[in-house]
Amino acid sequence: MIELPDFRPLQISQTSRELGRDVCDRLDHVIVVLPRRPSAALLRTVPQGRQLAQLLAQAARRDARFATTRLGNSRATGITGATFERTSAFSDLTWARQTLAEALRDGARRVGIATAGLDEELATEAVLALVAAGDAAAFSLPSFKRTDKAPPRLASLTLIGRRTRLDLARARAAALGNNIARWFTALPPNELRAEDYRRAIDTLGERYGFRAEFLDERALAKRGAGAFLAVAQGNAARDAGIVHLRYRPSRSGAPALALVGKGILFDTGGTNLKTFKGMLDMHTDMQGSAVALGALAALAELRVPYPIDAWLAITENRTSATAYKPQDVVRAANGTTIQVIHTDAEGRMVLADTLALAADEQPALIIDFATLTGSCVSALTERYAGVFSNRFAANELARAAGAASGERVWPFPFDADFDEALQSDVADVKQCAVDSQGDHILAARFLSRFVPSEIPWLHVDLSSSQHKGGLAHVPTEITGFGVRFLLELLHGQSDGPEDLLKKLQA
Repeated sequence: MIELPDFRPLQISQTSRELGRDVCDRLDHVIVVLPRRPSAALLRTVPQGRQLAQLLAQAARRDARFATTRLGNSRATGITGATFERTSAFSDLTWARQTLAEALRDGARRVGIATAGLDEELATEAVLALVAAGDAAAFSLPSFKRTDKAPPRLASLTLIGRRTRLDLARARAAALGNNIARWFTALPPNELRAEDYRRAIDTLGERYGFRAEFLDERALAKRGAGAFLAVAQGNAARDAGIVHLRYRPSRSGAPALALVGKGILFDTGGTNLKTFKGMLDMHTDMQGSAVALGALAALAELRVPYPIDAWLAITENRTSATAYKPQDVVRAANGTTIQVIHTDAEGRMVLADTLALAADEQPALIIDFATLTGSCVSALTERYAGVFSNRFAANELARAAGAASGERVWPFPFDADFDEALQSDVADVKQCAVDSQGDHILAARFLSRFVPSEIPWLHVDLSSSQHKGGLAHVPTEITGFGVRFLLELLHGQSDGPEDLLKKLQA
């Protein structure tokens, strides 16, 4: 039984009191955000301003944007001066992660954030970036060490000098969803088995207001989900299945949004066995399902007024005497027959049936998340995610949402002539091509067969699911990428799914 943590442990308070000795005395560290080139007069208004001016000048010569000193008080409160200017959301979040890491070097638990010399809009951007970094840094990923000698973690942020209270609802919901995604993804595969995952999802549903139904192998066989079952048939345990989650703020009809996530709890490659290095981190191959789950929790936390479904395809892809094989022909839930080419292309198999089942509920919009192809990593590295859609207008909408959220995405071609590489002599479609050329595009074209053309659909290939040293505001290699992007797409660039659909049809 998995014991779930507090997914948002950071305490955040706001005070109208200005930065002074009395405020500093209550904190371990204070971050003062300044313009790119702060004037001497401005620095005189900041505690230890003269010393910070000298240190920031030295830092600038190293192309650094922060410097730290200490206040001569009884607590020896640390003060980090950090310069900020408008660049991009990704750069702002990266700045926030690095600035906060500097402030936490000595194990500070109570940190204050003040701004000086910035206009209200710029100050708000800087503070929101630091709040996002704080929520990510304060959260601990699973650890199984007998003795944990890790330094104390950030416990609280105090926003100083706030004459107008800052609305943090969306930022904190995004942090909740991201922490959920990262935590589940980081669990070892012997801790996150299918049954454990299902029970944890039930508990999350009780916390955040959605309910779960589990379609086990028998139920999926009745629905004709042969593509999913082909992957699952190699598992020793008969515990695979698809979890269907429902968030219903009121009694309503079809969901406005369906989220779909790939949940391969461990991927050996199946009969086409992976190499040692290729298999080592394959417990993270379920991150798409964790992102969909975290996104649903975030939207439920925000109490959005529209109904949402989430569909999580949960299984392992194991090698065994019963595992599916190249040249098997299987039938998916929508009746499409599939010629299996490579058993390590299992993600598109389980998503095929999951998308088809999600579409049966007639949602207005489907968005799926999956760590699907290595070719997307080759194309974009681990800094961007790839997006594909059956609506051309979605390309720019997604790109803009990625730029604004700091979770950057890039659209790829989706032309029908790519289907030539998936033509089969014995089935309706090949699972993949024999060579790997453009496999991320071919995977998206394959998946499109399981989404009716009248339903707008966006596929997110999570090439940025892991990045050494962290990414944007997230300090861990497992990024949980996707939740901020989705919230921005739905509630930053649009006013919910209905407005997004209007833009897709424009």
